[in-house]
Amino acid sequence: MKFNIRGENIEVTSAIREYVEKKISKLERYFDSAPISDVHVNLSVYNDEQRIEVTIPMTNLLLRAEVQHIDLYAAVDLAVDKLERQIRKYKTKINRKFKQNGSPKHAFAELEKEARLATEENNESDIEIVRTKRFNLKPMDSEEAILQMDMLGHAFFVFTNDQSGDTNVVYKRRDGKYGLIEPNV
Repeated sequence: MKFNIRGENIEVTSAIREYVEKKISKLERYFDSAPISDVHVNLSVYNDEQRIEVTIPMTNLLLRAEVQHIDLYAAVDLAVDKLERQIRKYKTKINRKFKQNGSPKHAFAELEKEARLATEENNESDIEIVRTKRFNLKPMDSEEAILQMDMLGHAFFVFTNDQSGDTNVVYKRRDGKYGLIEPNV
């Protein structure tokens, strides 16, 4: 397992590095056939608030957790707990699909997309795009897309529909249910 640990407004000491590596390395026990190769960890401090972001890209899955806490070590523990829940949810879902259909479903797409709009209004009222991300769309059904969206903690998820081949978007509604956006052909 290869770690990429970066600090923002904090020095990543050897004690912090060892603690993060020790805790996250425990996740390897969940993956017998697909070992974790790269782990990206960003540590930051803003206004006495410690923040940790952990991203683990894998072949068929993207695990991601963000946690803010007063104590950095507690934030690491909470992030690992969050990642373990995602892994258990993923494995349960795949096992259920395998039992129902007799074959595993399409691989989950790797997605990390965020949209930010400028909140300050100025006289010209310009819209500024502050971040652009590119990713590959993998074929899947809407149920798998919703699972991936929930695991990433996002409000929407872009994917290629495995039946129609069109680009679709699933999103979480304010009432807690889900919506699907399809192109009008």
